[in-house]
Amino acid sequence: MKLKGEKREGSEGGEGAKGKMTFSLALVALISAFGSSFQYGYNVSVINSPAPYMQDFYNRTYLDRTGVPMDSGFQTLLWSLTVSMFPLGGLFGSLMVWPLVNNCGRKGTLLINNLFSIAAAILMGTSELAKTFEVIILSRVIMGIFAGLASNVVPMFLGEMSPKNLRGAIGVVPQLFITIGILAAQILGLSSILGNAEGWPVLLGLTGIPSLVQLLTLPFFPESPRYLLIQKGNEEQARRALQRLRGWEDVDDEIEEMYQEDRSEKEEGQFSVLSLCTFKGLRWQLISIVVMMMGQQLSGVNGVFYYADRIFESAGVDSSSIQYVTVSIGAINVVMTMLAVFIVESLGRRILLLAGFVLCSASCAVLTLALNLQSTVSWMSYLSIACVIVYIIGHAIGPSPIPSVMITEMFLQSSRPAAFMVGGSVHWLSNFTVGLVFLYMEAGLGPYSFLIFCAICLATMLYIFFIVPETKNKTFMEINRIMAKRNKVEI
Repeated sequence: MKLKGEKREGSEGGEGAKGKMTFSLALVALISAFGSSFQYGYNVSVINSPAPYMQDFYNRTYLDRTGVPMDSGFQTLLWSLTVSMFPLGGLFGSLMVWPLVNNCGRKGTLLINNLFSIAAAILMGTSELAKTFEVIILSRVIMGIFAGLASNVVPMFLGEMSPKNLRGAIGVVPQLFITIGILAAQILGLSSILGNAEGWPVLLGLTGIPSLVQLLTLPFFPESPRYLLIQKGNEEQARRALQRLRGWEDVDDEIEEMYQEDRSEKEEGQFSVLSLCTFKGLRWQLISIVVMMMGQQLSGVNGVFYYADRIFESAGVDSSSIQYVTVSIGAINVVMTMLAVFIVESLGRRILLLAGFVLCSASCAVLTLALNLQSTVSWMSYLSIACVIVYIIGHAIGPSPIPSVMITEMFLQSSRPAAFMVGGSVHWLSNFTVGLVFLYMEAGLGPYSFLIFCAICLATMLYIFFIVPETKNKTFMEINRIMAKRNKVEI
């Protein structure tokens, strides 16, 4: 690690020498990912384990109020609202990204966002005492807004702070914390811990703790240097922030690169979502993030997680042990995402995306076959377990973490907030669609629904192969020049 005041070796004039992972940079990445991304993952899976106890609470509350038991149709409606309000809130949160990050900064937005999470945690934690299930549904919307903002702002914040040779690795950290959040919710949701009749309000309320940690620690770290220089015009603050993050005094190269970016964008001004969608110079970047975000969600990752329990059950796993198998799948997800952090800078973004989508499409195809033959061929159930594991490995190394890294890299400062708003909206809309449609797909098509996911994975892979460039180790300006050729515009 370099110490403050030390001079960099081999300054490359304009491009900036290779940055090192400093203590400040590592700490700000961990705090923002733990305070924000972790909770996104936690809330994705937190209501799976205690579902029967929560539904029982809905029933009891309704009975106390009206004196008649809840109709099963109404109960199904309430529960599907409880589940689907989270991605709907995520969509609302994504729509708030552009105005908030431009007016309050990246760090400022993350700090404001904590208030949503803390409010939702208090409401969910006290819902049983207050004897109200409506509050849980409302809290899921609020928590979704938090997650929608977090899932877009954290990658943007960290991407703008990182030196170009560490941008991919640091950009995968938010996704790593999402998987850790999912795993934490699975472990705490075990029936022997908090996934029981007494523990579920505590399980839901715990989500406020990471936000409290972030609220108390993040103010001591710098704002994004690119935001300070390009949007606020404050070179002195940007320089101080960079010196602290890089651990050396001489940051002239990076300041110069930011000025180059600023000059090339001056004519265009700040992009709104509408101007981004109609601007010819960013056409292929925009199409690429829409395809990657749709591919990430519509590739069936939520369907596979949803199906996992039944696949294990049909493979003869004892029903009381299924929750432990689910936890081990969550652990595989964490380990493979951690691997992506270490290999994304050596292998590059494209390879991980292509390999990930190939593994996902192959495992969906084989899974369709295995599920169909399960009743006739005894060992097919073990093949389906293997397919679920291969699918999760494939998704964890590429489709899950890389698209948000690519949004940071393919857009410059003026268009990046609008691009994250578009990418985030597509992400949450697709997530909401899968949650809504999957049950009907499964009822109508059975195991063949995985063939649809297989086709989506293949189509996304082909698009990436032909259109998306490698962005590893390139400055934002270099990536912009590569895309300008594809858009047939002059910079």
